[in-house]
Amino acid sequence: MASIDTTILPFEEKPLYMPPLDEIRDVVAAGLTSNFETVKVEVVDCPNLTEDPFHLAGQGLNGSPTLIELGGPPYLLPHVDYTKLYDLVSISQKALNSTKKEFLAIGAGAGPYPYVDSNCEGMYNLKVAANGHVLSESHLAQITPDRKRVLLKKIPNTETRCALLGNIFVCEGRPGKVLKVSCKKRTGPQDFIAAIRTTLEQHYGERTVGMGGVFLLKNGKAKQHVMSPFSETALNTEDELNEWLNFFDMSAKLIAVGTLVTNECDLDLRLQHFHSFSRHGEGGHYHIDTTPDVVEYEGYFNVGERIVRVDKPANTHKMGRD
Repeated sequence: MASIDTTILPFEEKPLYMPPLDEIRDVVAAGLTSNFETVKVEVVDCPNLTEDPFHLAGQGLNGSPTLIELGGPPYLLPHVDYTKLYDLVSISQKALNSTKKEFLAIGAGAGPYPYVDSNCEGMYNLKVAANGHVLSESHLAQITPDRKRVLLKKIPNTETRCALLGNIFVCEGRPGKVLKVSCKKRTGPQDFIAAIRTTLEQHYGERTVGMGGVFLLKNGKAKQHVMSPFSETALNTEDELNEWLNFFDMSAKLIAVGTLVTNECDLDLRLQHFHSFSRHGEGGHYHIDTTPDVVEYEGYFNVGERIVRVDKPANTHKMGRD
């Protein structure tokens, strides 16, 4: 099944507020102490993220950093819209206003269901060269027919489709300064990303700040879900949705990619969305760690310049955004 022609998709764009990284460092460091016992936030030169333990397709998080949101949960719930299949390469190129730039695209979305003939989770992680060559380190996770196990699969270079919804951080993959966030032992109720996001929201208020990047669950376990095959009946409530989803405790090390934004800025945005993959066969949609006493996180993030909204649903709702 072919993806939708990107040239016919509606694109909206808004600038994001970009505080200096040194300022964000101090804001995040102060805020996270209410949720974690040990907190260290630094501005550092981005390590080579292609190397272990992160295994990204590109080295850095700099160069025209942009947040993209594709589609949304209304294309999945209460009924799936099978036509919503997007090409990440052409969408990223249009968002960056160039078909000649090298770029890295990382993030969370519904996986390319035609590739495995089943609904699945997508962990998008691909680099596109200036000549159009694609290097994919993307993965997908799907549930087994008995709903007891998860199958994690590598997505080949030739498969660049994302279904239904996605939250993608796109940049030129260059080295440069980034925000490094390290936390140990969760003492509060919020997950790692929510703790960062709400700290920024409380400080910056109506000024919309967005970030994208990668974090590692270095120790402990996390509650994660993997969707079931598309439901033949409508999913109208959160209870019905949660019954359809499959939840697991998944073990470190988990490599999670995605985006966060402090408010919807009238674009019907999902405020946070991270999916993880691993080298040991586990992966899914990150919710929260389940081992707060021993959990350890290490994340690298950059601040987005713009948010690009692609194919915003005309009829929306707030289900399925956790």
